[in-house]
Amino acid sequence: PKAFFDEWDRKFHFTLDVCATPENAKCPSFFTKEDDGLAQKWIGVCWMNPPYGKEISKWMRKAYESSKEGATVVCLVPSRTDTAWWHDYAMKGEITFIRGRLKFGDAKHPAPFPSAVVVFRP
Repeated sequence: PKAFFDEWDRKFHFTLDVCATPENAKCPSFFTKEDDGLAQKWIGVCWMNPPYGKEISKWMRKAYESSKEGATVVCLVPSRTDTAWWHDYAMKGEITFIRGRLKFGDAKHPAPFPSAVVVFRP
């Protein structure tokens, strides 16, 4: 959600959206599916709202590894505290649990899952 993103952007001043489409990109610089964000170098202050399916582990690993290379990566993810990716990566970052459920875009109903923001810093 725009207001949600704007709140985090005021704190971090994002320079790169690592997982976007031209229609939903949150930053002037962004990677699309065609760019394959997982194959790119993430630099600066990055925003990540990854695909929430089986690929999320790869995105969280990339976010964590990119922070070790100097990037700050702020990740909006489902709060899946029972999963391997959560324990392997999310728990290595700063976690903020989101109260309530987020409503994305023009959806009539909020997401059917809780969300969290995980921040990986250099």
